[in-house]
Amino acid sequence: MRRAVILGGVLCLVAAGLGFAQEHFTEGPVWEVSFYRTTPGHWDDYMQFLRENFLPTSMEAKKQGLILDFKVYLKEPTDPKDWDVGVATLYSSFGKAMDYSKADEDKWKAISAKQYKTEDEKKQREMTEKRLKMRDYLGTSYMREVNLKPMP
Repeated sequence: MRRAVILGGVLCLVAAGLGFAQEHFTEGPVWEVSFYRTTPGHWDDYMQFLRENFLPTSMEAKKQGLILDFKVYLKEPTDPKDWDVGVATLYSSFGKAMDYSKADEDKWKAISAKQYKTEDEKKQREMTEKRLKMRDYLGTSYMREVNLKPMP
């Protein structure tokens, strides 16, 4: 019971803090950014893979309204476990980025079928497996874009 009261108090404080913070900005869209570390000798291969696969599918998804935008970020890693490639997709909201939608899934499947020239998802996975040897997945972050309000 004590834990529930403490948790409730913490949640109230967080909610109050978020409400207060929004006087400074308006909420914008949400970025989903996945971070990767290319394996030695495979940076060019991974860039080619992104150009051949991520770029056309993302362009089509944007055209169909599934996403608002997409980017690829590069940086010099600071240590062996740091990322060097960030793959970002912009969604209109957290709901669009994270909630399941059968209609959206069907559109993504059609885009993939067109890209890989087969509707067989197993064959599509086999065709994209080579990317797993080119990079290590380090994680994904979701970030809300905000627009600062001018001072009165």
